Amino acid sequence: RWGTPEDMAGLTVFLASPASDFITGTAIPADGGYSIQG
Repeated sequence: RWGTPEDMAGLTVFLASPASDFITGTAIPADGGYSIQG
C-alpha cells in the first residue's frame, strides 16, 4: 500500500526531537519494509 502522512508522522516527530540528537549522516528508509524484500 502507499504510505500516508500518518505513517511518516512518528519518524518525523522522532527526527525533530532531542532524542535524535546523536543521529547524523544516515538514510532511514521509511518504506514499510519494501526495501528488505528480495
